Amino acid sequence: MSNEMVFVPWNQNISLEGVRKNYDGWATSYDREYAELGYIAPRCCAETLAETFTGPDRRQIRILDVAAGTGLAGEELQKMGFTDMDAVDCSQKMLDEAKVKNIYGRLICDFVGPEQLDIENDTYDAIACCGGFATGHLKDDCFPELIRVVKPGGIICIIMREEFLHTLEAYKDKLEPAMARLEQEGLWERVSRDVFPDFYPNKTGVRFVFRVL
Repeated sequence: MSNEMVFVPWNQNISLEGVRKNYDGWATSYDREYAELGYIAPRCCAETLAETFTGPDRRQIRILDVAAGTGLAGEELQKMGFTDMDAVDCSQKMLDEAKVKNIYGRLICDFVGPEQLDIENDTYDAIACCGGFATGHLKDDCFPELIRVVKPGGIICIIMREEFLHTLEAYKDKLEPAMARLEQEGLWERVSRDVFPDFYPNKTGVRFVFRVL
């Protein structure tokens, strides 16, 4: 598997099992390819949570890394002083790569969607989700589950390619309206939304930060 996986659009009708299979085949080369690419989104995600949790001991902040993959965001979070982290991803082989880095406590192999994860209510202070919203990946139906596992007052940080909001049928006129509905329902509030350059080269990113109510 080559870094063409980064650039070639995935079939928008890909099944969840197809996504899992792609990542299983990509796992051993994923970190190297993204390092060569200059992928900054994991660092942006970590910096966002570091700016939010400014206290003296970030080791007390419990984080769930959603669509964690091989742990790129987790590595950046660890550099910022966060050490109490769990990971969830659909690919066991990606999680196997993450495991050897000794970043996470629990490693949960599951799809994140409307079904309940093996996680108690109000478990985490924050969720980091970097790159989890992409072709065939997470959809807006996962938002209630993300909210469920985060404590009231906790933070959910979502970083994705900005163009996907307009080019993917699963997100176009759907993802941000779903975010807004949950805000209207009093489940979370949007803290910020900003666009930034070079999610990876020549691709703009968008960062959403929500506070759970």
